Amino acid sequence: MGRAYDAGADLRGGRGVPTGAARWVALTRDHEDRAVSPADPAPPAPVQATPAPEGTATAAAPPVPEDGLVRVRLDLSYDGTRFAGWASQPSLRTVQGTLEAALGTVLRCVEPRLTVAGRTDAGVHARGQVAHLDLESETWFAVRGRQTAPPGVALTRRLAGVLPPDVVVHRADRAPAGFDARFSALRRRYAYRLADDPRAVDPLRRDHVLRHRLPLDEAAMDRAAQPLVGQHDFAAFCRPRPGATTIRTLEGLEVRRPRAGADAGLVVLGVTADAFCHSMVRSLVGALLAVGEGRRSEGWPAELLTNGRRGVLVAPAAGLTLEGVEYPPDSGLASRATTTRARRTEEARAPRTGASQEMT
Repeated sequence: MGRAYDAGADLRGGRGVPTGAARWVALTRDHEDRAVSPADPAPPAPVQATPAPEGTATAAAPPVPEDGLVRVRLDLSYDGTRFAGWASQPSLRTVQGTLEAALGTVLRCVEPRLTVAGRTDAGVHARGQVAHLDLESETWFAVRGRQTAPPGVALTRRLAGVLPPDVVVHRADRAPAGFDARFSALRRRYAYRLADDPRAVDPLRRDHVLRHRLPLDEAAMDRAAQPLVGQHDFAAFCRPRPGATTIRTLEGLEVRRPRAGADAGLVVLGVTADAFCHSMVRSLVGALLAVGEGRRSEGWPAELLTNGRRGVLVAPAAGLTLEGVEYPPDSGLASRATTTRARRTEEARAPRTGASQEMT
């Protein structure tokens, strides 16, 4: 295990922005402002929202920014090793807290609130995370300074100057109408990587690939996984949370051992669903590991699913990565968000226990 992270020494206000980097972005902005002389054109006038007709149901509609606000989509990655998960927590280093503090610095505004596609747990990584935030139109255009680049490109550059190296924003852009990072998503895709062969153990990937000391039968694990695919009540694989549902649609669950590429020789579990309950992915991995080691039969995970009682060990976070989030075409973003919100509301009212968050 590496050196303990000293939040007090390295972070601005405990929220994840290095003080030196904050000074650097200010110097960078000043240099850019003086280096480019032509002024940017004035931002376009905000588009007026069309009011809904009287009697139209609006409770389940996706949140729409108010007049003068711009919704911004962020595509990002992070190494979750030294984070206490995505969600902000007092006195803890989190991805959300770090990124919101960085945004407040470069935008010179009150730290904006982020909405994310999947709230990952402590130690879980993300290669294809998606989030959104709402900004005043003036703030969105002001981020360019005197750069000729579009606001999204300018924001991405400035964030690179203040974020720590374990968080990277790859792209920032104005979101299409109706976009909601969480509720517009069609599915989330995760991968869990294990090295059960000493020849496949790479010390440079020790924080992202779990080293397993016993050999695994990946074919048996894959066969055991197939009855779990589909819509089920995954109460046996979720940490219970009062007043929420554990019904999920598992679209795909496969176990393979690639022969080539970066994951050659590893055992890789691919998991895809519309959303996940708390600890669901790592509980599924834990059940399949018992099968792969020969401690349980191939039918055991399906028996757990039917019984609905938790009885598996949750696999460690280090091997899990959010690989990507898929969305419908722009024309379907708003309707997808409306449908998802309505379903979540209905499920939350049902007499079940579980978890309704997109977590792992």
